[in-house]
Amino acid sequence: MSWLDRLPWPLPAIAVWVAAWSLFAFLQRWGITPEIALGGACAVGVAASLAGANWWRRLMIGLGFPLSLAISGIANVPGWAWLLPLLLLLLIYPLNAWRDAPLFPTPQHALEDLPSKAPLPAGARVLDAGCGLGDGLRALRRAYPNAQFEGLEWSWPLRAACALRCSWAKIRQGDIWQADWSAYQLVYLFQRPESMPRALAKARAELKPGAWLVSLEFEASERPPSAVLHAPDGRTVWLYQI
Repeated sequence: MSWLDRLPWPLPAIAVWVAAWSLFAFLQRWGITPEIALGGACAVGVAASLAGANWWRRLMIGLGFPLSLAISGIANVPGWAWLLPLLLLLLIYPLNAWRDAPLFPTPQHALEDLPSKAPLPAGARVLDAGCGLGDGLRALRRAYPNAQFEGLEWSWPLRAACALRCSWAKIRQGDIWQADWSAYQLVYLFQRPESMPRALAKARAELKPGAWLVSLEFEASERPPSAVLHAPDGRTVWLYQI
């Protein structure tokens, strides 16, 4: 849980908006052009949006400052400058990632019981497909401390942030659907219900017999699971052995 989420809502959004407004006023005071000041303040909101607990809160955190600035009418900026907030959001949340899971953080203790149902040998290769900021990798490491971890993320800013948070893992930028899963003993997903048929088909086609596909919260209903676990927060963990 981030420090923002420790505050009762909507204090996290208000705190970020105040920070963005403060930076905008500071840059304007020092003679920075309105376009650059707008971009810098919007960057604060978009970066902080990563800490939001869900998709709607992230949008409110990231877009609150530019929307309030537009309503106020005090900024004398050209029309194209108002595209900066959207461009920054697309940089963090690229469009092709929206059809999967824009950013669903894995709870810290959600995967601790995995070894009881899906034991792995020491040195097994584990992939977090769509690793985001690395919360899933951290949870997987708690479950399998002796495994080799890899993460794959389409958004390069998220990939860079994940690499900093998970220096013990190999993090790559790329499309999880184009990557080859055949070398892994376990592939972990926290995607969307619509993604699960495709994920199960890819796992069946590429993973070796005995390997595991693990999904937090969302079931691949085309096949009965090999095992089911329940995370401490009540979410379901679905396990499929190939």
